[in-house]
Amino acid sequence: MKAYELLFFVSSALEEDARETTLKRIETSITSQGGTVDNVEDWGKRKLAFEVDRLTDGDYTLLDFHADPATIEETDRVLRITDTVKRFMIISRTDRD
Repeated sequence: MKAYELLFFVSSALEEDARETTLKRIETSITSQGGTVDNVEDWGKRKLAFEVDRLTDGDYTLLDFHADPATIEETDRVLRITDTVKRFMIISRTDRD
């Protein structure tokens, strides 16, 4: 399995319950395919460089995980259909393999 990093943000106006549900959904999509979530960091509320869906700030979360490439495809699909996730980026981390 390869090491990956996922950074995503949701609206800062989103309630804590909805934010936790979104995070659990992402973690489930990784672990159900055989991946492992190594670390979850809550970066909190940050100002956006430009407006995204009329939002000027977002609530960021960083996930470090190990997974197979097929898991990345499924996680990408789940992130795209999750309405609460406004933007995301998955990066391969060769320094953590």
